[in-house]
Amino acid sequence: MDRPIEIGVIVAGIDEEYQNAVLDGIKKCAKRYRANISCFCSFSGVLASRKFDIGEYNIFNLINYDKFDGMILLTNTISDPIEKEKITSKVKKSGLPVTVLDCDTYPEFINISIDNYKAMRSLVDHILEEHKVTLVNYISGPLANPEASARLNAFYDSMDAHSIPVDNDRVYLGEFRAADGKKGVDQFISSGMPRPQAIICANDAMALAAIEELNNFGYNVPDDVIVTGFDNTYNAQHHVPALTTVSRPLEEAGYKACEILIKIANGEEYDNNTSLDAVPVFNESCGCKNPENTDSIEFKTSYYKLLNKCKRDISLLNRMTTELAEKDELDDNLRTITFFIRDIKCERFCICLCSNWDATASGNASNDKSNTIQTKGYTTKMSAPLIFDNGTNIPVKEFPSSDMQPVPLKNGGNISFFMPLHFREHCLGYYIFVNSSFPTKSLLCHSLLLNISNSIENVRKLIHMNGMIDELDRLYVIDPLCNIYNRNGFIREADKMVKNCLETKQKLLIAFIDMDGLKIINDNFGHKEGDFALRQFANVVNECCRGSRICARFGGDEFIIFGENAYEEDIDALESVFHVQLKKMNRLINKPYELDASIGTIVTEVNADTTLFNLITQADEIMYEEKKRKRTSRYLRHD
Repeated sequence: MDRPIEIGVIVAGIDEEYQNAVLDGIKKCAKRYRANISCFCSFSGVLASRKFDIGEYNIFNLINYDKFDGMILLTNTISDPIEKEKITSKVKKSGLPVTVLDCDTYPEFINISIDNYKAMRSLVDHILEEHKVTLVNYISGPLANPEASARLNAFYDSMDAHSIPVDNDRVYLGEFRAADGKKGVDQFISSGMPRPQAIICANDAMALAAIEELNNFGYNVPDDVIVTGFDNTYNAQHHVPALTTVSRPLEEAGYKACEILIKIANGEEYDNNTSLDAVPVFNESCGCKNPENTDSIEFKTSYYKLLNKCKRDISLLNRMTTELAEKDELDDNLRTITFFIRDIKCERFCICLCSNWDATASGNASNDKSNTIQTKGYTTKMSAPLIFDNGTNIPVKEFPSSDMQPVPLKNGGNISFFMPLHFREHCLGYYIFVNSSFPTKSLLCHSLLLNISNSIENVRKLIHMNGMIDELDRLYVIDPLCNIYNRNGFIREADKMVKNCLETKQKLLIAFIDMDGLKIINDNFGHKEGDFALRQFANVVNECCRGSRICARFGGDEFIIFGENAYEEDIDALESVFHVQLKKMNRLINKPYELDASIGTIVTEVNADTTLFNLITQADEIMYEEKKRKRTSRYLRHD
């Protein structure tokens, strides 16, 4: 194959050790074969928020399967069965070769399995036989997860083989989260049943949380209660007491999953079924001693590095959060993010935004009134205002979301992490990290992305808050029926013009106009027709306002025209234009009544004693005199 092989990975919770180890294996294989890996990641199921999870799961809708030669599914990391089914359905439909870890549910997928059952069975047998316990409780992962199911079955089978009955109240069904370890212990202790002699946990995270909660109740491990886990994580190895657990070849599994797809793409033979062995590790939490425990010097060294890196990341996150809180515009926001991303080792970091990222929740976007805010999938066109590539920002104004990458990668061996950019369920866009360990090795990647997402959401809200302020201001100064200034708007704008004329020694023009016969129209044709007549009359008044003139509806049927830089001859010119426009409007609307008006116009100099009230009064008096001179008119036409 001339081009690099492209492989997609679907996974959740990449900051956890299981996912870390598998991804390490995938990355090693990709580097060896110069394949490109696109890893689509979510942090779903972490914050106990359904709306947040909708935003996280949306990243999987970005995947364009036509761009890939194969897919690796870590669906065992996705707890939501509905989302899992959506993913598998789309992958099946793509027709791509697929490798999956510890999942034999789909015969069309190539399963890289680790014998969870055998390892858990050996561990439970050891607890029952070597430590002679009979009261055993179990904290499980989600039963929809095949690994959790296999481990629970091994527990039941071992208990049955040793003729020890299992009370259902001694089994707690969790989600593989640390919090489930605490909740499980709380349930066991509050149940009123005799205290368990051992608690078998389906993973290390739950086991370590269970030990901590047992300590809170005053129980010691293993003297009062034996606790075991599964996965042999870093924390399990270095915990005191060190955890009895199961070590799995996760890195090897990830490597195999990637290598098989590469072989298929190259037309080579491959193993259709790969099964790897897991090994129990008997340690201090069950009362055993493990001579292979990491020595204290190695632990201190690794712990210092981890703690020091965490402190640096926290400092970066706090500084970035503080500065982003002061940014009101997207460009300033992105410049701040760029400054801090420099401290993260990353060949390329991208922020890709939907074309309607700044839409309101009710549906109006400032750049496209037809757009509504995104909650599923991504807009056809995206922008990438931030592409920090080897120290330089090279933004892209527009690219198809089907390309996923705003700028194509130039060679093979790249690892790209695609992560959702959203606020609750509202999709704003997505992030891309290329060739960076930060997404998987930093404890704060999720926190950093949350802060950036929140800052962009704040910019979006500010855009619309300012828009709402502008709209409220418009409603304050614009007459809603006639769509010209009302009295408030007129006074505000006219005051500015008076001050300007005073400074520049210019004269002011003011015309006071009274619409004649509005009551007769309302009485004979109804108020709806009266409103129509008012609107058309306002259009006539507005047509007389060119250049620096403004007009307003000053009262019910009273209108004003106001202008600066005026001359005496403007009086006749304005009134002549007004009457011409009025005739045109009457011909245009062709109603059984005629629009008519009385107008009084003055042009005057401005001095320090000039007030708007005085000017309006003068024009009003002239208009009133004209009104008295006019004969009483009949406004209804007779055929």
